[in-house]
Amino acid sequence: MKYLLIFFLLLSGCITTDRSFNTANICDIFKTNPKWKSYAEKTKEKWGVPVSLQLSFIKQESSFERTARPPRKKVLGFIPGLRPSSAYGYSQALDGTWEEYKVSTKNFNADRKNFRDASDFIGWYVDGSYRLLKIDKSDVYNHYLAYHEGKGGYQKKSYNKKKWLLEVAKKVERQAKDYSNQITKCNFHKNSVF
Repeated sequence: MKYLLIFFLLLSGCITTDRSFNTANICDIFKTNPKWKSYAEKTKEKWGVPVSLQLSFIKQESSFERTARPPRKKVLGFIPGLRPSSAYGYSQALDGTWEEYKVSTKNFNADRKNFRDASDFIGWYVDGSYRLLKIDKSDVYNHYLAYHEGKGGYQKKSYNKKKWLLEVAKKVERQAKDYSNQITKCNFHKNSVF
């Protein structure tokens, strides 16, 4: 029994959470995860998608939890049932859209739990929405609606039937503005692409 207790204590020391930082503060996010800053900047350079947009999407979609999934539906009010979608990882990309991304970018080893890949996925998706739907890359509100509803859903304006989603898109837009304002106060290198 004593050894079992020691084993579980040691095991619990290995369990960590992704979020040991304030998810509402871009300076704290990047100070805690300096590689994420580099990855987000590379996505900005590659796809022209603002870092603040990338992070506001990730905050809304997964709260920066690398293994995030939608909660299971309850059967009879308490039995865990199926998940409402295949969304997974930082970006909450669906299985089919993730596969499309991997083929399109030839990034066949991309992993939804990898921040670099999730950031690049968001850049790729927003770039596609810009090309197809003509949404300016700095328009966080409309890009979030297209991201959530899919490009076809956005074209059909399916979001207009979802008042809650319009409120979420406003929240994501506000978070992106906050991130943009915060980054100017961070003590980072002056040549940053924010």
